[in-house]
Amino acid sequence: MPSKDPTSLPQPKLSPGETSAGSSSRTWWQAQRENLLTVVLALLLAFGIRTFVAEARWIPSDSMLPTLEEGDRLVVEKVSYRFSSPRRGDIIVFYPPAKLNFDGAYIKRVIGLPGDRIRIADGKVIVNGIPLQEDYIYAPPHYSCPGERCPGVPNQGSEFLVPPGSYFVMGDNRNDSQDSHVWGFLPEENIIGNTIFRFWPPNRLHFFTPPEYPELSSEGAQASGSRT
Repeated sequence: MPSKDPTSLPQPKLSPGETSAGSSSRTWWQAQRENLLTVVLALLLAFGIRTFVAEARWIPSDSMLPTLEEGDRLVVEKVSYRFSSPRRGDIIVFYPPAKLNFDGAYIKRVIGLPGDRIRIADGKVIVNGIPLQEDYIYAPPHYSCPGERCPGVPNQGSEFLVPPGSYFVMGDNRNDSQDSHVWGFLPEENIIGNTIFRFWPPNRLHFFTPPEYPELSSEGAQASGSRT
């Protein structure tokens, strides 16, 4: 007998309602699957960017006045320090030393680089014998360092030395800041990233660049930034 063409065989008949329900179910699931995939990819991308590239942070205190105010929202980038070291004047976000028993992050300005000799006296921060010109601070510091009000650094005479792989960081609001003069040097591995942009409030949008210190000669700055 000649074989019959399968396509010519009688097909099972479904009621219009059955056909519509099956088609709608498949369409609904396909749409949900695409939406779920989109959400998962967006979350992975956001997590990757936040972990390795940049993240948003907000300012909870007045320790960086007048540069940063409480409630400011910032973008902190995490890429540049993979290829270069922090510069003097950078505003960095970091995890404080474990001895502070604090789970959050701090934000301060890099003042002393590894190998720098520093002292604070007469309202000035003196780096390698040269007073820094700092027009970004709220007020001159009312304490001397080394000294009783500067417990974070060892008393090495009239000045102290920033150890290798560490930084001396300070708030711009010098007299109301829990910074290196209180708790000591910041290990480089604690640094999260560099503040580059304030995006809130809208009337204070600002890109941050490190200040220049012309009082430090290029030779002196190079020497102070060298690692030992």
